[in-house]
Amino acid sequence: MISLLRCSTAALAALMVGLGGLTACSPAGDGGANVGFASTDITGANYAKGFQLTDHTGAARSLADYRGKVVTLFFGYTQCPDVCPTNLLGMSEVMRQLGPDADKLQVLFITVDPERDTQALLAEYVPAFDPRFTGLYGDVATTAAVARDFKVFYQKQGDTKGAAYTVDHSTGTYVFDPQGRLRLYVKHGEKPEVIVGDLRKLLAGK
Repeated sequence: MISLLRCSTAALAALMVGLGGLTACSPAGDGGANVGFASTDITGANYAKGFQLTDHTGAARSLADYRGKVVTLFFGYTQCPDVCPTNLLGMSEVMRQLGPDADKLQVLFITVDPERDTQALLAEYVPAFDPRFTGLYGDVATTAAVARDFKVFYQKQGDTKGAAYTVDHSTGTYVFDPQGRLRLYVKHGEKPEVIVGDLRKLLAGK
């Protein structure tokens, strides 16, 4: 279910064990009927309850601050060479395709590299893809705790004692409905039009 960027086989296996049995949840209130989402339906999962982080403007933020909007949440870092910019570019296209409904969507980017991704850097990087996107960060301990709650893997690689390292990390996107409930997991590389179709269903109350 969770895709990763250059992570080890052992780490992937451990993560998959932790996620076992969560992909067959049915949407709350639908009596178990299949809504027909293209992405993985994880409604009812008992993790990814929320966060307490700081946004790229310096404001304290929690998941509850975005209640009333569909929220997409991706973990990455600003020096990521391919996966992160590809994700954010894809979400920019999602916003374009949503048209006026884009104002009902909040795209969040949580850094897994708090040692290098300062508030100023996030403020420059994340809104460059769309000014409505929000970058979030915490200190090292807070980042680790949030990642654990969201079952997100990340690990430094390369020059781990210096500043020229890369970070292996989970590459999927979580989606919350306007009530703040975790609903979907979107695999990396999904086509924007497919994501738009799922988001429109959530915006319609499904």
